Amino acid sequence: MKILKNSTFKNVETEKIVKEQVSSIIEDIKINKDEALKKYNLKFDNNDRDIIRVSKEEIEEAYKEVDDEFINNIKIAAKNIEKFAKLQKESFNNDFEKEIYPGVVLGQKHIPVSSCLAYVPGGGYPLFSTALMLIIPAKVAGVKRVVACSPTMKDVAKINPKTLVAMDIAGADEIYATGGVQAIASFTYGTESIKPVDIIVGPGNKYVTEAKRQCYGTVGIDFVAGPSEVLIIADETANATYIAADVLAQCEHDLNARGILITTSEKFANEVIKKVEQMLEELPTKNIAKPSWENNGEVILVDNLKEAVEISNQYAPEHLEISTANNDDIIDELINYGSLFIGGYSAEVFGDYVSGTNHTLPTLKASRYTGGVWVGTFIKTCTHQVLNKDAVKSLGPVAVKLATDEGLHAHANAAKVRLKEN
Repeated sequence: MKILKNSTFKNVETEKIVKEQVSSIIEDIKINKDEALKKYNLKFDNNDRDIIRVSKEEIEEAYKEVDDEFINNIKIAAKNIEKFAKLQKESFNNDFEKEIYPGVVLGQKHIPVSSCLAYVPGGGYPLFSTALMLIIPAKVAGVKRVVACSPTMKDVAKINPKTLVAMDIAGADEIYATGGVQAIASFTYGTESIKPVDIIVGPGNKYVTEAKRQCYGTVGIDFVAGPSEVLIIADETANATYIAADVLAQCEHDLNARGILITTSEKFANEVIKKVEQMLEELPTKNIAKPSWENNGEVILVDNLKEAVEISNQYAPEHLEISTANNDDIIDELINYGSLFIGGYSAEVFGDYVSGTNHTLPTLKASRYTGGVWVGTFIKTCTHQVLNKDAVKSLGPVAVKLATDEGLHAHANAAKVRLKEN
């Protein structure tokens, strides 16, 4: 392995400071509720709204502020995301009940959570696509109360109209104009104007991420996410222009985003590096993409694709692209990724917006143990059992003995009292 371009990725702000700031805001929300929520909305987003929930009239106004082409494009994306989510839902059509031992009937049911929050970031860009990715799977899963929120625009105390329209098309039941740590805390513990939810999903900055981490347990979360990342495995047959474009598409997310190329060809690697530099000169988001590429980008030269696969599995990237002469040769060996994009035409951008798979994916090596947001994120698999007298007679003595061996005598007694009746 040879490193042609190395990452100098650094975390500038200490984790400790972020944790303390987040903890302080959460405690304030728990105690002072709406008063604290409005205070932080004003402080961080210049949001002076008195009524946080978005009205029907505001949503109607947002439709007037976007063009028909945007609405049509959102509907195309929403349709594909919904189709894929429905296919995922079909994999849950396996509720069962079966006698596994004489007189013992066991079963399981898939039950949607009752409520969820789709957190849609505002920040530098209006990430309206995230509204579709979070709300639609929840609706398809059968969640009765799907709530969405997003920070307001800096100049007016309103959610970006494109985001608001996307939330409505996706089917949100309630929409709130708030974001940041204060939003996560409010939907976890509740305020006078906000009813808490069962699970919170969606990306955010390091403060939002830390808030989700601290609130987890009281509320469910999808996962703790970090900076966005793409890893690309390519050989000399790949298109260097495509690969360079995909690297920069990732780098423009934010200053901590990571674009990584692993290749078997040094000539190809240098060609990609050259094209990245050329594209950067004309890129409108150069102020973010350039330092992101310079500080966090990596180009790794390997002897063969087997080595590339091993490195990729160690990285466990959020997005994984492969563009080689024979992609099928390595697909089964790739086991750690949030979402896989196969072949030169399958750019990550399509998954980000319109092809139908979800773009809310695990980062920071979390793909070693979880996938991204999907219909199953909003569904609980719950078990049940029914025993008859014969089962008690047969299994009761076993339960009594095992409970006694553990020293749990009340447990043993719960079986004994039933044995006596038999």
